[in-house]
Amino acid sequence: MPEYEQAVYVISVAAELAGVHPQTLRIYERKGLLAPGRTQGGSRRYSQADIDLLQRIQELTTEGLSLAGVKRVLELEAEVRRLRAEVDQLHRQYRRDLVPFRPQVRRRS
Repeated sequence: MPEYEQAVYVISVAAELAGVHPQTLRIYERKGLLAPGRTQGGSRRYSQADIDLLQRIQELTTEGLSLAGVKRVLELEAEVRRLRAEVDQLHRQYRRDLVPFRPQVRRRS
């Protein structure tokens, strides 16, 4: 999804789309929650993926999590996605090698 990850929004537009103040985006970046793209001149540019992440951060903070807690939840969610992708890959890789198991039922005489 190249367009989804293409950094096109300036900070004011990104903040408006996410429903936060531009200073909040700067704080999130300092805390390591967000890493926007940068122009050659150093201006921040945000992608739709960044906007979605900002909305997720807002959900978590609204539920009462601290920014440190939000960071940990985001790390764990990323790990779950990575592990699911790994399991899916392994499943596809070994699926052809699986043989259906049908237990034999023995009747007593």
